[in-house]
Amino acid sequence: MQLLLETCGIVAIVIGGWRSYAMAREALGPVAHQGDPTRTALEAGRPILERTRVRLFLRRVAISLGWLLVAGYGLYLVAVGQELTS
Repeated sequence: MQLLLETCGIVAIVIGGWRSYAMAREALGPVAHQGDPTRTALEAGRPILERTRVRLFLRRVAISLGWLLVAGYGLYLVAVGQELTS
């Protein structure tokens, strides 16, 4: 049981951490670059939460945090697996 918990925990840490990093990187990409000036000017007139870049950024950050929770659960599984030997 200990080996199973630790293995699943390590897999969850690796996958969750990697996917969280990848989604955070994707979220920051459009914000860091200027983009098309015409589209930027058109979106400037919209309310902040209706802008495409903002919605996409918030969606990707939420997904990134979800993957970070998966990695945190993996840490919990590893800790529980190590306590079984004590």
